[in-house]
Amino acid sequence: MTTHLPAAPLSDEAQDDLLTRGFARRDLARVAAVFGTGMLAASVGRPAWASGGVPDPAPNAKVRIGANECWTGPLTPGAVAASKMIGQGNRYSPQDQRGDFIKAVIAVETVPYDHVAPWPGSSDPLCRAVVSYCSPTRGLVTADPTFELAGRTAAWLGAPVNAVPLTPDYRHDVRAMVAANPNAGLFYICTPNNPTGTITPLADIEWLIANKPTDAMVLIDEAYTHFAGVPVASYLALQHKHVIVMRTFSKLFGMAGLRMGYIITQPANIQKMMRYDGGMQSGALPVTSIACATASLTAAPLIAARRKEMQVARGLTLDHLKAKGVTVFPTDANMFMIDWKTKQAKDMQAAFRKESVEIGRSWPIWPTVSRVTVGSAAEMKAFCMALDKIIA
Repeated sequence: MTTHLPAAPLSDEAQDDLLTRGFARRDLARVAAVFGTGMLAASVGRPAWASGGVPDPAPNAKVRIGANECWTGPLTPGAVAASKMIGQGNRYSPQDQRGDFIKAVIAVETVPYDHVAPWPGSSDPLCRAVVSYCSPTRGLVTADPTFELAGRTAAWLGAPVNAVPLTPDYRHDVRAMVAANPNAGLFYICTPNNPTGTITPLADIEWLIANKPTDAMVLIDEAYTHFAGVPVASYLALQHKHVIVMRTFSKLFGMAGLRMGYIITQPANIQKMMRYDGGMQSGALPVTSIACATASLTAAPLIAARRKEMQVARGLTLDHLKAKGVTVFPTDANMFMIDWKTKQAKDMQAAFRKESVEIGRSWPIWPTVSRVTVGSAAEMKAFCMALDKIIA
């Protein structure tokens, strides 16, 4: 008979699952404290600039192209829907906003209703996937460089982390990832990848699914897919019980501060990820955010127009950089990587700050490489003008 920690707000099922997967009893309260208060994304998933405990520098910059945010707010139908919903904000659920949102996802993704779960952004479900499927005995396999949150969460759990370098053309090296840990609990694929903006072909992901450890999960993070306009991985979540596809409205939809996202996966996986708080984070979303996301998701012409606007601004910027002899990596998303060669990325970031332009950070594997977000045409013109002053 199992003795449970009375102070932990985890269900008996959740506690048994954690112990079975190799967690020590002393770990249960720590996991429970985070999920029980709904603060996982805040404690583990804080923005990368905050990892050193320093304030966000971006609000002081005239040009903010460092956080992969959209250069403008929600699409017009979303903004109108959110505005109308404010008057009904006295109700937890004025009608069935959550259900309406899932129906919008179904219309776009062609997936069953019970395969969709909304979340406040994508950081929470990303962290939950790591907690649900990784442990001290079942590690995480990720890319290097990529979005760091999965790796930070796994390290916080005490789970092994294998970070596998990208291929020479900046795809996830799926064969090396499978070889990295034959007992992995979760494989994390970000495509388009953050920070490189490059796409890992669906055929490579299909190979990973077919050759991974039988019960290991594959989490496909498609946060930037609307900027790329390429075929998506939704169908893989229907075909395979060990696949989770994740989306967010923080990027092209201009809703980073409104916190909306969703996952597509088998119902059993949704239930497992919800077990730590009974589905509270997925069920208690702001009705304004849900309304905004629902109206935005099906606005296909506006999505295409915003993607085209980004592509034009990106193209003009890349042409300028190449004309200056600056080395730029290929990209399919709203970001690009600059290799400064003999200069440290942190020094170049500081130089741009003096021009009131906030560019993105670097990754340890590439200390001379900076990530830059594609902003509006005016912002990218200001970036180019600052660049000309800095490297004149």
